[in-house]
Amino acid sequence: MYLNRQETGARYEEEAARALYARGYRILERNFRCRFGEIDIIARHQGLLVFVEVKYRRDSRNGFPEEAVDRRKQAAIQKAAEVYMHRYGYDWWAGCRFDVVSFLGEEIRIIEDAFWKE
Repeated sequence: MYLNRQETGARYEEEAARALYARGYRILERNFRCRFGEIDIIARHQGLLVFVEVKYRRDSRNGFPEEAVDRRKQAAIQKAAEVYMHRYGYDWWAGCRFDVVSFLGEEIRIIEDAFWKE
């Protein structure tokens, strides 16, 4: 069965949410959107607010999925995270981190603290 990009993204975001939940993450929100972009999953884990980007690649011919979270994408995620935190009353310098859930084919990798807030 062929899935379009949106269906593929939704499938892997669902799988990522299940994997995170199984590792003790409490999912707060999915697909948070603002003018700066989208955050795939927002969760609480080990006392921290966690902003999660989900990336999928069928194979590594064009690099690994997490490599697609470049500086420009990181900056957009950070700005969207600031909007979320402001909207819901979190202090920007309170404990938060940025994780990436990477799918290469059906192999999943959860990368905690994938990049730093600036």
